Amino acid sequence: MQFRDRVQAGELLGEHLSRELGEVDDGIVLGLPRGGVPVAAAVARHLGLPLDVYLVRKLGVPGHEEYAMGAIASGGVRVLNEVAVRNLDIGEATIAAVAERELIELERRERAYRGDRPPLDLEGKHVILVDDGIATGASMRAAIEAVRSSGAASITVAVPVAPRSTTEELAGIADAMIALATPEPFYAVGWHYSDFTQTTDDEVRGLLSA
Repeated sequence: MQFRDRVQAGELLGEHLSRELGEVDDGIVLGLPRGGVPVAAAVARHLGLPLDVYLVRKLGVPGHEEYAMGAIASGGVRVLNEVAVRNLDIGEATIAAVAERELIELERRERAYRGDRPPLDLEGKHVILVDDGIATGASMRAAIEAVRSSGAASITVAVPVAPRSTTEELAGIADAMIALATPEPFYAVGWHYSDFTQTTDDEVRGLLSA
C-alpha cells in the first residue's frame, strides 16, 4: 500500500478506526511528533476526539544513530532494546549519555509544542497512540509504557504501516494494534509514502492549536 502523504494516510486510518472502534467515549488521540501528528490530527477529526502530542525520543546507537537501542518518553520512562544493547556490548554510561542528550530535545519540544499548556489528563481515558509508521517499535514501546503508567483505561496503537513482526510484538503490550499495511519484507516507513517531507515544528503547533 502506498500513501500520498501523512494527511491522506491519517484519513484512511481514521476511516478504518471509525469502522473498527465505533464511537469512543472518554477517548483521546495522541500523535508522536513530529510525523505522527498530521496522521493523528486526521484520525482525531474522524473520531471526534481531542488531539495532543506525546513526546518520545529514540536512543540511537552512537555512530549508527538510525539503529535504536531504546527510547525515552515524557514522564521519565526509558525502554531499552536489550538484544541490541547485549549484542553491541553497550555500557550504561553510553546509554545514559545518549538518553541525557535526547532528554534535552524532548524537553525542548514539550516547550515548543505546548508552551505553558499542560498535557491532557490521560487517567481513565481510552488512548489512541498514532504515528506515521513503525519500524523497530522502540519509540512506541516507550509511549505505551508511559501512557499505561498515566492511568489510561486502554491503549490502541494505530499506524498506516509497520512490519508484521513489530505489530505482533506491540499487540502483546497494547490493548489493540492496528496497521493498515504490514508489508514483508519491510525496509523503511518512508518507502510507503509518495511525499515523506519532514513535518516541521510550526506544522505541529498549527495542528495542535486548531
